[in-house]
Amino acid sequence: MKHWVFLLVAAVFEIVWAIGIKYTQGFTRLWPSVGTIAAMGVSFFLLGQATRALPIGTAYAVWTGIGAAGTAILGMVVFKEPATVARLLCVTMIVAGVVGLKLFTPAA
Repeated sequence: MKHWVFLLVAAVFEIVWAIGIKYTQGFTRLWPSVGTIAAMGVSFFLLGQATRALPIGTAYAVWTGIGAAGTAILGMVVFKEPATVARLLCVTMIVAGVVGLKLFTPAA
């Protein structure tokens, strides 16, 4: 179970660095850039820890899925990006895929 926790925290840090990129203004602002790069490092390290016990295909797909869905949702909330029915449906499908991978992957 701890490897799933590593994966979940890695995905949260993926959302942090993806949102952080917006604040770096093309990596021209020092502190947002430092924070974004640090979040990238933590995210990749924890993803690596998770893959010690989880299949790489599952771990990577869950990591990117949570990151993509979380970033899209935060983009709608924080940056006022369009929250259309189509976009929300697509995010829901990503989440459904992540849940499916979790349910159908043998316990680590």
